[in-house]
Amino acid sequence: MSARNSKANKAAARERIRVERERQAKKERLRRQLIVAGSTVGVLALAGGIGYGVMQANKPDGWDAAKDAKNVTAPKNTSGENGTTVVLGKADAKKTLELYEDSRCPACASFEQSVGETMKKDIAAGKYKVQYVGATFIDKMASGEGSKNALSALGAALDVSPEAFADFKAALYSKEFFPEESKDEFAKDSYLLKVADSVPALKDNATFEKNVKDGTFDAWAMKMSAKFEKSGVQGTPTMKMDGKKVTTNGKDTPMTPADYNKALDKALGAAS
Repeated sequence: MSARNSKANKAAARERIRVERERQAKKERLRRQLIVAGSTVGVLALAGGIGYGVMQANKPDGWDAAKDAKNVTAPKNTSGENGTTVVLGKADAKKTLELYEDSRCPACASFEQSVGETMKKDIAAGKYKVQYVGATFIDKMASGEGSKNALSALGAALDVSPEAFADFKAALYSKEFFPEESKDEFAKDSYLLKVADSVPALKDNATFEKNVKDGTFDAWAMKMSAKFEKSGVQGTPTMKMDGKKVTTNGKDTPMTPADYNKALDKALGAAS
């Protein structure tokens, strides 16, 4: 090998080494840039996540938003402001019995189980009509959402028909479906739909099911609850006729058919 060729080969080798070193250095610079960029994105993502979390924590929950809603979708078969006037019975019935109930109220369940059929017969006979006012105060006392969710579902039933509403309300209070006080079962849409399956007009009713799951009448339920709070009524079940409480002894709600008939006859007689 000539000295000239030897020098050329050495120069070529040195050039290959230089090029490889530059390639490796460029690769290392790119790696460091990616690490820095990734760290920056991670910090930004973390900051964004924290910001989003704080925003979500301060955002009102669904029921608070429903309570403050300006636009209220009211069920069919209602009247009055925000559709919060719910009247069951014959339009030509002369007297109106106001009925105040909370869906989670154990006393309301006992009342319905004992007196519900008697009231249903009276309404059908046109003896009086019933104006229903729904409450949700037990959700505050016992914590939970069952009163609100059940009231919204009752709105979905009322949207089907007044009869479906009455039958669904009776089913919610029935021995079969009314839950223990410690269990907020009515907060679950699935449980409300299970109860609704016992009502022929609601079973496999796609519109009713959608309205329950979508919370279509959540805002309406909150407006109804506000109506109860403004009524001055302190507990449930409470009944009034012509502004006066219907009671057995001036204080207690009648909880048996006999006491109920006696109290209603007295109220109707006094009102006539």
